[in-house]
Amino acid sequence: MSGSKLNMNNLEDVRKSLNSRTLQVCVVGIGRIGLPTALSFAKSGLPTIGVDINENLVKTINSGKFPLKDEPGYEEIFNDVIKNKVFSATTKIEDAVPNSDLILLSLPTPMDENNIPDYSALRSAASKLSEVLSPNSLVIVESTIEPGFIEDEMVSIISKSGRLKIEENFFIGVCPENANPGEILHDFTNLPRLIAGINNDVTKIIKIIYNFVFPVELVEMPNCKTANAVKLTTNVFRDINIAFVSELSLMFEKLGIDTIKVLEAAKKKYNFQIHYPGSGVGGPCLPINSYQLLNTARRTGTKLSIIESGRKINEKMPDHTVELTSDAFKECNKSIQNSEILILGVSYKPNVKDIQLSPAEHIIKKFQNLGANVHVYDPNFSSSEVFGIRVEENLDDVLSKMDAVVIVTGHDDFKKIEISSFAKMKTPILIDTRGIIEPQSVKQYNIIFRGLGRGDF
Repeated sequence: MSGSKLNMNNLEDVRKSLNSRTLQVCVVGIGRIGLPTALSFAKSGLPTIGVDINENLVKTINSGKFPLKDEPGYEEIFNDVIKNKVFSATTKIEDAVPNSDLILLSLPTPMDENNIPDYSALRSAASKLSEVLSPNSLVIVESTIEPGFIEDEMVSIISKSGRLKIEENFFIGVCPENANPGEILHDFTNLPRLIAGINNDVTKIIKIIYNFVFPVELVEMPNCKTANAVKLTTNVFRDINIAFVSELSLMFEKLGIDTIKVLEAAKKKYNFQIHYPGSGVGGPCLPINSYQLLNTARRTGTKLSIIESGRKINEKMPDHTVELTSDAFKECNKSIQNSEILILGVSYKPNVKDIQLSPAEHIIKKFQNLGANVHVYDPNFSSSEVFGIRVEENLDDVLSKMDAVVIVTGHDDFKKIEISSFAKMKTPILIDTRGIIEPQSVKQYNIIFRGLGRGDF
């Protein structure tokens, strides 16, 4: 059944096409979130095609190789839907979209060098949809966007060819993705989703589609802009609270107070939600989401002082990591220039192979500017090159050659490292920015230790 045959604004027709597994789905953007989304629709029996400009990714998928090894549970689903020919991928949006009833947009919304949100991928897709979208199709945007982007931009771009008129022969809505990289299958099957359409009828249709695919609560919102406002509010809440504890940790260091002990005790209060300090906040969500709201504030002539301050604090934490390291070098009367420093972890978050806006990049550049020779160990990137540095294959082989180790990402693998291993270093200096080393555990070894926010020990 093609988009020209099925009216996606007819609730009963959509219900029948779901039950008969004839509703054709196209997911534009099959990266970290888009691929699991496409696999979820295909797993429910709906014929699904993924579109991506990444030719290598498309070739990998069509050759039956699963590209997201750090997403538990999806490889088996991938193998099943590929075997049953319910899912395939292409680089040609002009071939996939006209034959689809439902088009999901799961495209990146990064920032430019001035921290202005970049919606070029969505705008480009919308422009293409204007040319190739079949009448009576439904477009759902899962990308994280500013409130009003659907109403103010997407609708007009898709309508620009004159073929399509909103609410008359094409329909649009949102279901902001709500998943944590590395835990997407769990989140897709447990966390509530927000849904909204261009009108109430479209919202109802989106609800029955997502109910068919995802076994989670679907929260109907009054309009697209409200749904997107909720998504940004939840993520920016985290960015602000991480900034709060990070700023406190800088003061607690000077007071000789262990921030981790403060937080572990504080979380016993019923209304305290714990967030941890660290070397910075990276990834494709939190930093960008804050700047999305700040961009909206500029457009509307409002001021979001707390969000702005929070961003500045989080962006200073990589510098503080370098300061802690420099202080440790001073304690042992050694110059950081020409020293050998090992960065443990370059991913922006634990247990995920993803370096988007990782604080590790800033930390590495800062050390290099100080004249240090920087090395990297991250089991997710073994033997590959990251930030211009060849990632070490084996930690034990390199430790004895190092003057300092800086834990930037709290991978589970790092929690298993014996403290005595760090004593093998030349100097040895150990900096922990993620609270995975218990300060007392280093006392029996000749290790110069600094823990971010850990105070005296």
